[in-house]
Amino acid sequence: MAKKLEYKDLLAAGVHFGHLKRKWNPKMAPYIFMEKNGIHLIDINKTLVALDEAAKAMKGVVRSNKKVLFVATKKQAREIVEQVAKRTGMPYVTERWLGGMLTNFSTIRKSIKKLNSLEKLMKSESYENLTKRERLMMERKKEKMEKVLGGILEMNRLPGALFIVDIHREHIALAEAKRLGIPVFAMVDTDSDPTSVDYPIPANDDAYKSIELIVNYIGDVIEEAQQERKQEKEAQKLQAEENKKRAMDEGADLENAPESHDEEE
Repeated sequence: MAKKLEYKDLLAAGVHFGHLKRKWNPKMAPYIFMEKNGIHLIDINKTLVALDEAAKAMKGVVRSNKKVLFVATKKQAREIVEQVAKRTGMPYVTERWLGGMLTNFSTIRKSIKKLNSLEKLMKSESYENLTKRERLMMERKKEKMEKVLGGILEMNRLPGALFIVDIHREHIALAEAKRLGIPVFAMVDTDSDPTSVDYPIPANDDAYKSIELIVNYIGDVIEEAQQERKQEKEAQKLQAEENKKRAMDEGADLENAPESHDEEE
């Protein structure tokens, strides 16, 4: 079960540290507790409420068997986001957001097919017959494609939701998701607009510890929902088997029942 985060956990990770006052977005005002030394501090109690709301909605997405696409291309978020995405079996983008990754998904799928074909070719006998230079060029092309597409290779359809670290930086991903009506969960710092996100989580989106805490929590929530879905499916399967057995037993009882004859008058 996902460990419920507490006030002290968020405080220790520096989730409350926002940006300089001059960089703030006025729409973040409801989530700002105070200003200290020219820096805005986020109200952690509001973050805890937001995390609860996000967790409930995230569970709904995962239990309906939809994928959550993790997006974080900033240096301090890449590693942890990739780890959590891989742990939960979810797609991720940590290198560069390709314009049209969602809005032009069919073209992205073609690029993924090209990469898969390239991988097959490199395992075939014909690859060995190529010159050293041709093989090197092919390897470089594969590496380049894998860097950008590696995290979405198994994403066969549009995701059910996005989880973004820093909507300011990932504004293209956010715009594409909004255009397609895909719900967005995101860590939102004091320099961003929380109203542009379906489930904003007011938090420091620059510090590694803050990102690690929130992303790991979201990962735990996803795993919990996956487990609940698995148990649900197993329970449904058992129920279906019981119903089938009961129907067969009832059918057998009817076949073996003695025939009743009306008495002649």
